[in-house]
Amino acid sequence: MGDSSSDFTVAVLTLSDKGAKGERKDDSGLLIQEMLKEIKAEIKYYDILPDDKQRIKEKLIEYSSMVDLILTTGGTGLSPRDVTPEATLEILDRQVPGIAEAMRSGGLNITKRAMLSRAVAGVRGRSLIVNLPGSPRAVEESLSIIIDVIPHAIEKIKGDISECAR
Repeated sequence: MGDSSSDFTVAVLTLSDKGAKGERKDDSGLLIQEMLKEIKAEIKYYDILPDDKQRIKEKLIEYSSMVDLILTTGGTGLSPRDVTPEATLEILDRQVPGIAEAMRSGGLNITKRAMLSRAVAGVRGRSLIVNLPGSPRAVEESLSIIIDVIPHAIEKIKGDISECAR
């Protein structure tokens, strides 16, 4: 991989009915932004939307033309309002199932509830989109599992043709 200073842009999108109404502090979205400092990512956009599939799709499409990485938090569980994976799948060009599989697998070492996550990951255009859980603790656990591979994934999506051999 290239030098240790990453130069990619990020949008953080929190999906929460209560958060969008200002009834809940967005600890998860803030935690994502803090964790991304370790890979020197530039946060360009940050929004909180309600759990509305059409609005989520529109925002993901908008962001995908403007940033290299989109991290969502929330809406990946089993409640009827959890629609983030469906919205994401409808706008992806290609899935990257290994990312979501790694988060679930790593999460199972901590809690059996990790198997209930419906998070997905994939590519739209030249943007990597990853769904993270909604709770700050689960965000920290999931993002810590994948954070080291994000810069490499983005380089590949942007067209880096160097060999991946280690």
